[in-house]
Amino acid sequence: MGKKPPQVHIFSDGSCKPNPGPGGWAAILRCPELNLEKELSGYEPHTTNNRMELTAATRALEALKCPCEVTLTTDSEYLANAFRKGWLKSWKRNGWKTSTREPVKNRDLWEVLDALMARHTVRWNWTRGHVGHPENERCDELANAARERRGN
Repeated sequence: MGKKPPQVHIFSDGSCKPNPGPGGWAAILRCPELNLEKELSGYEPHTTNNRMELTAATRALEALKCPCEVTLTTDSEYLANAFRKGWLKSWKRNGWKTSTREPVKNRDLWEVLDALMARHTVRWNWTRGHVGHPENERCDELANAARERRGN
């Protein structure tokens, strides 16, 4: 039997103000069994809140050096529901069209995220934003700081 993959908890958030406009993203990666934690954040000069949410999750998964069992918590229903409700599978099956036959927005980022998902086992959790979830609040703080540092 092979070694069990590490369990990693990822918390992610994106920020854009105004929307569209300058944006920031952030993620916290936590591996309790190795007692490791890492914070990531970044900036885009012209983007949207949804692109920043996608970027946060993508950058977090890209930072993992080996296949992992991931629990990813986000306050973005757009991001979580794409996996929890099967939207991404439907979009791909429908030639990257939504249920109303419109092109899927942010397809470039969805394709990258989809490819990263193939490497890991990911369970998606949604949390309401701005209600005191410590890691979500920290990600919000980091994403806003990244946006404000570079946006001024």
